[in-house]
Amino acid sequence: MNVLIVFAHPDPRSLNAALRDAAVAELEAQGHTVRVSDLYAMNWKTTVDHADFPSLGEGERLKVAAASGAAFAADALTDDVKAEQEKLLWADTLILQFPLWWFTMPAILKGWVDRVYAYGLAYGVGEHSDRRWGDRYGEGRFAGKRAMLVVTTGGWAEHYAPRGINGPIDDLLFPINHGILHYPGYDVLPPFVAYRVDRFDEAGFTRAAEGLRERMRTLETTAPIPFRRQNGGDYAIPSLELRPELEAPGASGFALHRT
Repeated sequence: MNVLIVFAHPDPRSLNAALRDAAVAELEAQGHTVRVSDLYAMNWKTTVDHADFPSLGEGERLKVAAASGAAFAADALTDDVKAEQEKLLWADTLILQFPLWWFTMPAILKGWVDRVYAYGLAYGVGEHSDRRWGDRYGEGRFAGKRAMLVVTTGGWAEHYAPRGINGPIDDLLFPINHGILHYPGYDVLPPFVAYRVDRFDEAGFTRAAEGLRERMRTLETTAPIPFRRQNGGDYAIPSLELRPELEAPGASGFALHRT
């Protein structure tokens, strides 16, 4: 299996880097081929701007989706973006690894998504009609591939529990799992989350690293999060609202979009 790890931590001496190295070693020991995009080491350009679309005329208004689609279709995106897209198409499994900063991913990783997920690659694909609303949410370019998050946080597990003050970790990660990974078709595995990492001693790191190694050993067999597929009949088209008869009693919000 081909595995791409997109890694977002600024310090190569970090706990995150040590966990990444443990994951890579375990994956390679299992016979998988691994590539790592270390965004800080690559000095990845975070912002989308006019320079991302070399064929766009000077002074021409930048409409990002339209420019992205035209450049992708013409193979005219910048070389750094095309290199990452090639890795995505090569990979059977995508892993996004990052520390949880202010309840989401670091800006450099969001910038990777903004620039690499081009119109025509990750969105804007498929038929739009009164029967189908594009190939999204379990369908699309990356259907049949797997993805997961590896996340570290300084907070306690209890802080991210159903009654924890930070909110349930599954809710906090829903926009990434559902909106960034499931949207273009990935089967999304439950995340690996390491808590209280700022206070890790050697024993704490050993436990976390072994837990991550176990997730790498079961990467091909772990059941994905049971997100609903957009065009499978659960949603009315074109409103894309869940059919009322499918709502579990008392369910609301993000929980509606899991079977």
